[in-house]
Amino acid sequence: MTTLTRRTALQFGLLCLAAPAARAQENPAAPDWRSKLVEAAREQIGVTTFYDPAYVRLGYPGGDVAPDRGVCTDVIVRAYRRAFNLDLQKLVHEDMAANFAAYPKTWGLKATDRNIDHRRVGNLAAFFGRKGASLAVSEDPADFQPGDLVTQMLPGNLPHIVIVSSERSADVPERALVIHNIGAGAREEDTLFAFTQTGHYRFVPA
Repeated sequence: MTTLTRRTALQFGLLCLAAPAARAQENPAAPDWRSKLVEAAREQIGVTTFYDPAYVRLGYPGGDVAPDRGVCTDVIVRAYRRAFNLDLQKLVHEDMAANFAAYPKTWGLKATDRNIDHRRVGNLAAFFGRKGASLAVSEDPADFQPGDLVTQMLPGNLPHIVIVSSERSADVPERALVIHNIGAGAREEDTLFAFTQTGHYRFVPA
């Protein structure tokens, strides 16, 4: 299969602008959730080696594209499934079905599509915000913890989402690395502040 570009991905609607919402509430009884989420994201490195935004009909719930490929949102969806058996495909679909007007209208759709809704950055951002997971956008490295989710705007107005890692930058030790798929598969890289941030979320598993 030919790997598609991020600009083509935008045409498919896999990416969109993030939406603001309210502040996160953390469960102090589960302090290790961050490490579980980060490790579940890190385990995708070397497995997911392609960026492929092709529209695919998925099973439901628990549907996924082939593990060797995907987009930035798939890193997030797979990490929450692996770490907590928490299915963002199902959660986003159910919330969109009940609150369709609260989600972006970027694609001109009039109904939900459980094959793709959870794979769109704007829908994930709207969902996290509706669940009280939104934090302030910041350029202070101290404001980011492992497991945080950050939405960014890449050159060409291409939205993106990353998971904040537990590892630190070799150049700026206080700055966290991120785990993401920006175009060449899942990788852990020093790009937390490389692009304009559009959202910051801490979605604590129930």
